[in-house]
Amino acid sequence: MSVDIKAIREGRELSFRQRLRLTVMLSLPAMLAQLSSIAMQYIDASMVGRLGADDSASIGLVSTSLWLFWGICSAMTSGYSVQVAHRVGAKDDEGARRVLRQGISASLIFSCVTALIGIAIAWKLPHWLGGEDSICRNATLYFVVFVAALPLLTLNYLAGGMLRCVGNMKIPSLLSGIMCVLDCLFNFFLIFPSHHFEIGGINVTLPGAGLGVLGAALGTVLAEAVCAAFMMYWCCVRQPELKRVGRPGSFRPTRDVTRQAFDISLPMTVEHAVICGAQIAITMIVTPLGVVAIAANAFAVTAESLCYMPGYGIGDAATALTGQSHGAQRWRLVRQFGYVSVGLGMVVMTFMGALLYVFAPQIMEVITPVRDIADLGVEVLRIEAWAEPFFAASIVAYGVFVGVGQTKIPALMNFGSIWMVRVPLAWFLARTMGLRGVWTAMCIELTFRGTIFLIRLLFTRWYRPKSVPES
Repeated sequence: MSVDIKAIREGRELSFRQRLRLTVMLSLPAMLAQLSSIAMQYIDASMVGRLGADDSASIGLVSTSLWLFWGICSAMTSGYSVQVAHRVGAKDDEGARRVLRQGISASLIFSCVTALIGIAIAWKLPHWLGGEDSICRNATLYFVVFVAALPLLTLNYLAGGMLRCVGNMKIPSLLSGIMCVLDCLFNFFLIFPSHHFEIGGINVTLPGAGLGVLGAALGTVLAEAVCAAFMMYWCCVRQPELKRVGRPGSFRPTRDVTRQAFDISLPMTVEHAVICGAQIAITMIVTPLGVVAIAANAFAVTAESLCYMPGYGIGDAATALTGQSHGAQRWRLVRQFGYVSVGLGMVVMTFMGALLYVFAPQIMEVITPVRDIADLGVEVLRIEAWAEPFFAASIVAYGVFVGVGQTKIPALMNFGSIWMVRVPLAWFLARTMGLRGVWTAMCIELTFRGTIFLIRLLFTRWYRPKSVPES
């Protein structure tokens, strides 16, 4: 029997098979969107990897800092998209449009301020991270382009989050695929110089800007900008629950919506900031190990995303399902969707981890032709592959808790795990094991994190307010 997300709002009972089917139906487009994002990262890494170890290291040096800026903007938009899920679940479409309008205003203000902060520190950042002079200039250029584009990227996060929370996974997935193709095209023409070749005795020239690392940043930002424009159009003009957002109504933030957004987003934003701070600390631990270690670490992180991005796709679906069930006050269904989505995520990421372990050499060869970088990357990827089932538990369970508006305790769990387990272990093990020690610490920490998220999911009353009795 077919079923869609409207069944939650209509109060229909759902069997286990229907819950699983609905979770899979929403997860597949979200997973494809995440896989498109992975493909884009592989394209960037592979193209820049052809430029040499220094250019690869320049991107790797600032990549964790960029995650910090991207992540806090994405976390801020979650405070509004979760409210939309609750209102749609309660059949309050006008309330959902009111939240969207205010989300657009808040996103633009927040992202512009964040971009200015990023631009202000861009010229010093690579030196603060301990980068060698040979890579600092390109690292700065790469960083500046991305942080300057934060307002566009944040609108993309906002619109995509809104669409996923109302149950539309297809449009974000489709646009992510288009963005991947555009990224490939833009990068080809912007990274490399003009290409000259002969076809049937005719000389053909394909123009190229030859901008190297700067071209990689510009190409990706242009692709993101095109995607953001179409995502906002669909969200505000075509999506039934949200369209006609421009009339009537004000874009001025109100106290109730802003307070709820603040309560949801602040723990997520602080959590992401401290986690990225830990990742930056890890980068500073890796930097003294040399250019090869910096590049191998950055490329291995990109390669590992093949495993965990599907988990984030399932987590997005879990946020929509638990969020709408919460808005409809169907507490038992909230819990059931939480269990189903986490189980599905662990199965998928266990399978992906096995693939990563087996095909690590081929993956690294695609990303970089430098043998020393590729060999080291293979070793650390095979260490990390063992942690994927528990990493899945933490990713998807976090999406489940976000759907019901619970972000404070999960944020503290993430914060405590990475700072109290990963960073000290990485510092200690790097002294004797080098980059292998850093990734061993990561494997241990992710296993610990997944375990504590499973304990909270299975043994606490996260799925309903304290004032509501078990039903």
